[in-house]
Amino acid sequence: MTGYPQALKDHLAGGATTLARCLAVTRKDGMVLGFTDHDRDLAFEGIVFRAGSGLTAKAIQQSTGLAVDNSEAFGALKSDAITEADILAGRYDGAEVRGWIVNWADVGVRALQFRGTLGEVLRKGGAFNAELRGLAEGLNQPQGLIYHARCSAVLGDGRCRFDQNRPGYAEERAVEEVEGARVFRFAGLSGYDDRWFEKGRFEVRTGRAAGLVGAIKNDRLREGDVHEVELWQALGIAPEPGDMVRIEAGCDKRPDTCRLKFANYDNFRGFPDIPGEDWLMSYPVGAAVNDGGSRRG
Repeated sequence: MTGYPQALKDHLAGGATTLARCLAVTRKDGMVLGFTDHDRDLAFEGIVFRAGSGLTAKAIQQSTGLAVDNSEAFGALKSDAITEADILAGRYDGAEVRGWIVNWADVGVRALQFRGTLGEVLRKGGAFNAELRGLAEGLNQPQGLIYHARCSAVLGDGRCRFDQNRPGYAEERAVEEVEGARVFRFAGLSGYDDRWFEKGRFEVRTGRAAGLVGAIKNDRLREGDVHEVELWQALGIAPEPGDMVRIEAGCDKRPDTCRLKFANYDNFRGFPDIPGEDWLMSYPVGAAVNDGGSRRG
């Protein structure tokens, strides 16, 4: 019970307890949802934790050191709380999770037991299971940079510093034609070259799919001045004609693209002059003069 407030320690030491678990889930779109396994709603920190809302947490496994604290949440898919459509749309991917042990008779007596993110979410038979990953999960990610010819920055980030709102590099338009939540066709994009948006970003701004983001795989200029934009993966919810989307120009990380397409070569984060694999296979030749100068045949 190290780290528990004294009031909670006294309550636990009393024998008869009135405890409940509360979970707060903060999605990336800013929506905060509260859940409790108690039989009535609880409220604290400006969050209402709903009873019978479809989510329950198992016991939290915690340890010292750098091991990842983990647990699991499970429940039924309910239209007024966690819906199958939202899970399919990826709205809960990487959502922040906080878990408390609470004295439901006095919610001021509580302790934060868990903080982390939602991991893999599995759906089956109208129910779901969600993995809860502790903060140490971030230490499992690869860190550092590698030397390679192409740029390692993300277009528009703090290292690239390119302003994607500059005219000619992003377009906001209403969806005209959609196929399988993956292929979109737009007429009248005459100011953009073939493949201009390839490897770019596709964001839905309005409608049921608002907030969903996809990566652009292909952008082809078809007959009749129609751009056909194909995503790498279908969106969880298909945008409908009339929904507003934002399409951003793509970067293939090559130095020529950075220089000619974006005029941003001063911020190029690759190593275009690094020797190739053929250089690694080279070896000294004794029959020739190896003085470092150019060789003329």
